[in-house]
Amino acid sequence: MRMLLLRRRIAGPILKPFRQGLTPEKISRSIALGITLGVTPLLGSTSLLCSAAAVLLRLNQPLVQTVNYLVYPLQLALLIPFIRVGRWMFGAQPMGISLAHIFDLLPADVWSAITAPWTATMHALAAWLVLDSAAFLVIYALPTPVLRRPGGSLRAESR
Repeated sequence: MRMLLLRRRIAGPILKPFRQGLTPEKISRSIALGITLGVTPLLGSTSLLCSAAAVLLRLNQPLVQTVNYLVYPLQLALLIPFIRVGRWMFGAQPMGISLAHIFDLLPADVWSAITAPWTATMHALAAWLVLDSAAFLVIYALPTPVLRRPGGSLRAESR
């Protein structure tokens, strides 16, 4: 009895935005979009990217943003691999700058501190564009069959 009350009074209102008008395909797209945009190597840009993409593609904004926030540690973990793959893609040499060097530049020359990692960021972004396109398709394809089954999670309620 208490669990039913908790589910109805607490979980219901929290989960309601996640369930509104969702099909299994839209849930899968929202998850895939939240993950793939959430690991963008442009730190600080993912919320805006996810918001814009969710609006343009008419996906569930709360679900996309929740997934985006959940993959934030993955974004940080993939930053260096994206830089290395991008550097490999362009045949570029490793840059001779460190995070300590960038922090040392900040008080003296903010613009140099911002532009110093520019090439590495562009290499990472190129690698992300190539790898994330394939990743989106895989991530989208994985949960869709599970969500199509009766009782799949976050299915739209028919009330």
